[in-house]
Amino acid sequence: MTNTLSNLAGLPFWKMNGLDNDFVIIDLRQSAAKMSPDAATMLGSREGHYGCDQIITLEQRSGEPYMGIWNADGSEAGACGNAARCIGWLLMKESGTQAVAFLSPSGEIEAHWIGHERISVDMGEPQLRWQDIPLAEQMDDTRFIDIKLGPIDNPVLWGPSAVNMGNPHCIFFVEDVNAHQLDRFGPMIEHHPLFPERANVSVAQVRGQYDIRLRVWERGVGITRACGTAACAALVAAHRRRLTARKAIVELDGGTLAIEWRESDDHVIMAGPVELEYTGTLSA
Repeated sequence: MTNTLSNLAGLPFWKMNGLDNDFVIIDLRQSAAKMSPDAATMLGSREGHYGCDQIITLEQRSGEPYMGIWNADGSEAGACGNAARCIGWLLMKESGTQAVAFLSPSGEIEAHWIGHERISVDMGEPQLRWQDIPLAEQMDDTRFIDIKLGPIDNPVLWGPSAVNMGNPHCIFFVEDVNAHQLDRFGPMIEHHPLFPERANVSVAQVRGQYDIRLRVWERGVGITRACGTAACAALVAAHRRRLTARKAIVELDGGTLAIEWRESDDHVIMAGPVELEYTGTLSA
């Protein structure tokens, strides 16, 4: 551990979560230190001192705050909605404002304070074309992609939707999210040849025009209590399949998020709570 984390020792960090999707957020704004895959893996390990789903770096790039995202397996991610709310909360606390903007691997994110430790973030436009998700094969209608689970003549699950919300997502619509062993088939779909960048895998149960129940296998993490980009992707996919309105409450294992696919500009807005668990400085 000493060699892996030595360049990060002494740096301040926050342990935060959004709906139990938890993060170690490291402040690199005054440091030349860099995150590495090995350090991310060590920090993310549940058997280690810290343990989390993702490691988030708060950096300064081109004079702007920047959020870097690392999964617990050491891989980098393009977006993280729950972490974006946490970063927004931190920056608003620092600045004493009720709105901030910061950069991420997927572009600029705007965050707004909506009261009672709840933050809304603009996650941008969903990417829906097969080459932008990306898929390995051309599929003109990504509302239904060619993946089946189980016997060919009687599959258990088939025809999921694909959406990119900064990360690729594969969403199966089911009658009961608890009736499917996501921990068994999640890894298979994450690494399916159709997804060259791997995929987050969800089972979604539409309970009403404004109500979705969701469970998520997150690439590089596994089963997670909540995934903000998956909640956004599920709402987009559900509306594209005419199952819901353009806004809904999405219930995950860790709690609920309010998601709206805004008609005026096609941006997806996510609102939900954040929690500061504790603060500290990293040790080698």
